Amino acid sequence: MSSRDRKLRIAVLLSGSGTSLENLCERIDADAIPAEVTLVLSSKEGVMGLERARRRGIPAIAVPRRRHEDIREFNDALHAHLDPNAIDLVACLGFLSAFELRGFAGRCINVHPALIPAFCGKGFYGSRVHRAVLDAGVKVSGATVHFMDDEYDHGPIILQEAVPVLEDDTPDALAARVQAAERRLVPEAVRLFAEGKLAIDGGRVRIKD
Repeated sequence: MSSRDRKLRIAVLLSGSGTSLENLCERIDADAIPAEVTLVLSSKEGVMGLERARRRGIPAIAVPRRRHEDIREFNDALHAHLDPNAIDLVACLGFLSAFELRGFAGRCINVHPALIPAFCGKGFYGSRVHRAVLDAGVKVSGATVHFMDDEYDHGPIILQEAVPVLEDDTPDALAARVQAAERRLVPEAVRLFAEGKLAIDGGRVRIKD
């Protein structure tokens, strides 16, 4: 197989249920993305995301954050699994720990449940994001997929989708609409990357025709 025909090799980093992983795999199964998930790493043990991967025959490994004294040691453990596996793209899909890029600059994406640069940064994850959106009284939230850099919830934005914030919203109701947007954005961002259609130009991502 030539390098041109080779499927993009993806490692997914997660910390929870793995619904974004499952959605990505379903899009790959439907031949919508020229890629394969070849490794799943979790910062927590016993989560459903690991089970979802194993059901699909994907190597799935827990690298518990709590077992590593500092963040660099934790990342040493992550990269010990990533580096030998010829990974082309790292996708952080609900990963709740800091990931050091090392050799993956420009090859690591993250999904965030708000419209970066609003409602992002340390402490803004999961339902906390949606509670903050509702408390602020804004009328629009959404989802963002971006290339990661060395700053938390920061880096060139690939795709965003806005969703309305309704008068009677709860964090769970808003989360459901944001997650529906994430299910559209993540596979599309991976497809664009796999097809070589993303170019980082300064702090912006340009999508090639």
